[in-house]
Amino acid sequence: MSATPQSATPVVPRHPLVTVLALLLVVLGLVIGGLGAWLGQLGGSWYYAIAGVGLLASGILLWGNRRSGALVYALLFLGTLLWTWWESGGDYWRWVPRLGMVTALGIVLAFVAPTLRTPVPKRLSRSAGCVLILVFVAAFALAFAPHGHVDGRQPYPEAALSAGLDPTRDTTGLQPADQPAEEDWSAWGRSNAATRFSPLQQITPQNVGTLQLAWQFRTGDVPRTRWGAETTPLKIGNRLYLCSARNQLIALDAASGNEVWRFDPKVRDASIPYTAACRGVAYYEQPSAPTVADAVLADVAADLALPAPPPTPVSRTAAGASRPFCSARIIEGTLDGRLIAVDADTGRPCAAFGNNGQVDITLGMGEVPPGYVSITSPPAIVRGLVITGHQVLDGQRRDAPSGVIQAYDAVTGKLRWAWDMDQPERSGLPPRDQTYTRGTPNMWTTATGDEQLGLVYLPMGNSAGDYWSGSRTENQNRYATSLVALDVTTGKPAWHFQAVRKDVWDYDLGSQASLIDYPTAAGKVPAILLPTKQGDLYILDRRNGQLLTPAEERPVPQGGVEPEQRSPTQLFSLYHTLRRDHDLTERDMWGLTPIDQLVCRIQFRKAHYEGFYTPPTSDRHSIQYPGYNGGSDWGSVAIDTRRGIIVANYNDMPNYNRLVPRAEADRKGWLPREQIRADNKGGAEGAGDPQVGTPYAIDVNAGWRLPFTGLLCKQPPYGGIRAIDLRSGKLLWDRPFGSARGNGPFGIRSGLPIEIGTPNNGGAVVTASGLIFIAAATDDLLRAIDLKTGKELWHTKLPAGGQANPMMYAQNGRQYVVIVAAGHHFMETPKGDYVMAYALPHLQGAGEGD
Repeated sequence: MSATPQSATPVVPRHPLVTVLALLLVVLGLVIGGLGAWLGQLGGSWYYAIAGVGLLASGILLWGNRRSGALVYALLFLGTLLWTWWESGGDYWRWVPRLGMVTALGIVLAFVAPTLRTPVPKRLSRSAGCVLILVFVAAFALAFAPHGHVDGRQPYPEAALSAGLDPTRDTTGLQPADQPAEEDWSAWGRSNAATRFSPLQQITPQNVGTLQLAWQFRTGDVPRTRWGAETTPLKIGNRLYLCSARNQLIALDAASGNEVWRFDPKVRDASIPYTAACRGVAYYEQPSAPTVADAVLADVAADLALPAPPPTPVSRTAAGASRPFCSARIIEGTLDGRLIAVDADTGRPCAAFGNNGQVDITLGMGEVPPGYVSITSPPAIVRGLVITGHQVLDGQRRDAPSGVIQAYDAVTGKLRWAWDMDQPERSGLPPRDQTYTRGTPNMWTTATGDEQLGLVYLPMGNSAGDYWSGSRTENQNRYATSLVALDVTTGKPAWHFQAVRKDVWDYDLGSQASLIDYPTAAGKVPAILLPTKQGDLYILDRRNGQLLTPAEERPVPQGGVEPEQRSPTQLFSLYHTLRRDHDLTERDMWGLTPIDQLVCRIQFRKAHYEGFYTPPTSDRHSIQYPGYNGGSDWGSVAIDTRRGIIVANYNDMPNYNRLVPRAEADRKGWLPREQIRADNKGGAEGAGDPQVGTPYAIDVNAGWRLPFTGLLCKQPPYGGIRAIDLRSGKLLWDRPFGSARGNGPFGIRSGLPIEIGTPNNGGAVVTASGLIFIAAATDDLLRAIDLKTGKELWHTKLPAGGQANPMMYAQNGRQYVVIVAAGHHFMETPKGDYVMAYALPHLQGAGEGD
């Protein structure tokens, strides 16, 4: 008798998408769960470990084709939603890595759920899938909405404040840079006051949307590596004057952009320091020039032992008009440490200046390998003296060349004085068998000249070996990271103001300080506005360095590798700071997915971080926030002196640093620049710098990037722009600055016009008509922004990165906005050699010939 067969439950084959999804969830569960457990052990959030278990369980159940796998995933999604709301509140950018991937995988699961062994009803699963799609699309659309916009409670200052330099002051003997014509841009900051404020008003918030390209010029100078010219042209008379990346001097016709002349000082690529930067040039007119008759009279007076008669005055004339050779001259510093002077009309070297038109500033410095001493910013010219600092290549040697400040006669090129802070008794070249003191702080950025007071204001950097302070001298500790006012008559300090004590964070003063007449209850005071990389803004009496705005000493973190060197307190501005009002937390860590966010959270927990001014360490990484790009960097701030408004763009990123013991650095083969093979072009500043002569090398992860994706660990925004009331220091408005067009994972430029607030290098121009013009961000755009509201009114795509300060001028009744688009290697923007000029559509009757 045969047995009756039992009816078997039919086996439902697993859908291929379920197989793939199950495997993916298992892998994600193992990765996220494992990393989450590590994070929890470090004291971080345990959510990821729990979520990893949920993903693993869901994947295993789905591999078995069970409906319970979908149920577990639904519970995981709901839990993630609640946790995200609890941890992130309404901060949009925090939701992206926490929910984006979970939502995307949920959409796939919803549409395959009806194929499971015990199917989820199609109507339910499709409804859930459609809801999740709508959520995903809505969330993506929200990325294009403004986030992080802040409007202050301070009313917009409609009434004119007139905080600029007093127009009634004595103007005898002033240079165009001291008192520029309204249509000119006569110094790097427009004038020696360095406010970057233009009185022109033809371009307004109402018509700026019609701006168009007026002309374009290409310099033909594009370095293969380390590109980033950072140039702002000058405009005097009917000419523009600029320098290219490798210091070619060029004059252009202001109306057409056509080249008038060019002078090439033949700078070699080996002399390029960190960046091939020539931020600008200086213009000088001799107040008088000797004639033949003057020379005869002087000889007669000498024979008779009489005072020499005054020379025949030379009246100022427009460029190209008849005037004595080199009575108007362009002076620039070069990447190989020379000062060059050429005739403004012809571009020919001024033979009487130094050695046939050039001066070698490295004399007296001893050994100077190529690239170690470079003049990257225009010199200051005060009372007939060309005063220059120079960049000393960071991070190479403790005994790097000196940061000595030197002053040369603007006509003859003769050295008038030199300020070596460790040899204050000297005023000129050292004896033949000696050098200027090596390793002293340098001034690599732009100084500010005060013709009336006879002072030059120097934003000083740090001693060589930025991240180690144990071998610095008393004077180096006194003047490093300070604004130093030198008397141009003697070359000696008149006063100094120190922004950071014993700086081991590379918080060089990178911004040019601005001269203003600051309104106080007792009347206007001659003042100077100092922005800093750490974000603090200070206003000082520029006669004596006394603070005019409030500040206080606060305790700061101690410890690090040399705790005995750390100052127990640092100065904090109570007037205004560009820093955020909170320290970084684990919740600020970011990524596109939970995995890269997890890695950043683990790195945060492993690092040494006690807040602002956390000292560097060697046993583990330390977090520096803000990083060495600011705050405010070399682009500086712009000041509407009529309304009394400061415009400041800034960076908001940490650095992830570690001091590397000497033996370990030697094993890694970290060598100073002159010992590196020619084909090794190096990486970001501080990324493996040897700091020879100190116990530690330094490894800086600038911006704190993940090594695989290249994304930044901190959530957006990474940069912003704000308006500040000059009188009170209170915020008017603050906006993220820069879109994601030029950013993305793995170095891929996304092209997305999402205002995430990007890293930025370069500053702004502000106009009397109420406009801000600025490029600077990594999206290669030149923008016009409404000064009153912070709203973008116009932008144009540049052919290369716009890491330079724009400038503005008028010619023949037409107003132009000019930006040099040369890109920047560190900012990873496209290289170029473009000078771009924009103007309103050509108006009838306002032609170039009028």
